[in-house]
Amino acid sequence: MNNPFTLKGRTILISGASSGIGEATAIVCDQLGATLLLLGRNEVRLEEVKSKLSLGAHKSLVVDLSDFEVLEQVLKPFLESTGAIHGLVNAAGVTSTFPFKLFKPEKLEGLLKINVHAAFYLSKLMLKKMSKSGGSIVFISSIMATHGEKAKTLYAISKGAVSAGVKSMAIELAAKGIRVNSVAPGIVNTPMTASATYKKNEELLKLTLSKYPLGFGEPEDVANACAYLLSDASRWVTGTEMVLDGGYTAQ
Repeated sequence: MNNPFTLKGRTILISGASSGIGEATAIVCDQLGATLLLLGRNEVRLEEVKSKLSLGAHKSLVVDLSDFEVLEQVLKPFLESTGAIHGLVNAAGVTSTFPFKLFKPEKLEGLLKINVHAAFYLSKLMLKKMSKSGGSIVFISSIMATHGEKAKTLYAISKGAVSAGVKSMAIELAAKGIRVNSVAPGIVNTPMTASATYKKNEELLKLTLSKYPLGFGEPEDVANACAYLLSDASRWVTGTEMVLDGGYTAQ
């Protein structure tokens, strides 16, 4: 009996692979048999992630995704010896807790450049590598795209754009056999959230945690969902968003 959850024989590219959700996704995909192409800004951390993987033909590339001209230039030789790419996980991203009264256009632009522009541009660059084999593209959105929280307006705008873009992109690419989906996590214990305001205040932490019936998530929880969307187990799934929030939005 075939295992629809396996990733054996597949090549998966993961951005933001040097930490957090990207790192966890790399580890899970490696365990499921995939060959990985890892993108990140920190060479030391990328090498640390590779050291946690099996001895496969994994490759890594240090690149700033927000430098679009350089990104296209360095990706071409990096992918030259690679055959078809079967999956892409856009795990690179930034967060922000910023009261709206302090709104500045450049602050929003910084979030949009990484969370939206870079993710969709990288996806566009991968289309030629995926078009012959079909494939699966996964974006990381957030429950903030649909549920409001104080000081999260700018972040929510960026993730709302991701969630909306996924749907139309999925319809457009379906004819090529490329599926496009997103996952929308709540609070996940990652290096990026370690410095959050609620983590520094015991009372605020208790209040925030009370909104999560199953507690905060771990990177592996999101990685497992990404692996499902990359596999044949989800071959009839496109244009959807998988909510991973420990019960936050059920209340």
